[in-house]
Amino acid sequence: MSAVRKSKSPSHPGLSAHDDSHAESQQNRVADKITAFSGSMAFVYIHVVWFAAWIIFRAEPYPYGLLTMIVSLEAIFLSTFVMISQNRADAKRQVIADHQWETVQAEERQNEELLNLSKQILELTQAIHSLTKASGATDATPKR
Repeated sequence: MSAVRKSKSPSHPGLSAHDDSHAESQQNRVADKITAFSGSMAFVYIHVVWFAAWIIFRAEPYPYGLLTMIVSLEAIFLSTFVMISQNRADAKRQVIADHQWETVQAEERQNEELLNLSKQILELTQAIHSLTKASGATDATPKR
């Protein structure tokens, strides 16, 4: 493993455990690299050059049966990698949604606690005011 790691942009806190478990899997790292490369313009350019060379240098006669078979197999594998990538993205979205739900639940509990504290403060304030008014009525005699 390389001693120097690429700095990542800050990610969602709920994804840290998910990313850690993902990083342990060699297969997932390979799938991610293939998916990232197949979704790049370099991939498109390589294929344009490859198909042009295949046709220009007449690697096989028209209707290009071998090229068609190779491209079909490639499409099968690439579609599988896209599905893997989509499944992983769905799993990440679920982790984020679960974390957000936990956050909402925690905020709801905090709001209820704050409401209870506010009610207690109001009750205490009202009790103090009623005591102050009651003691103020008995101490109404002027002092000399």
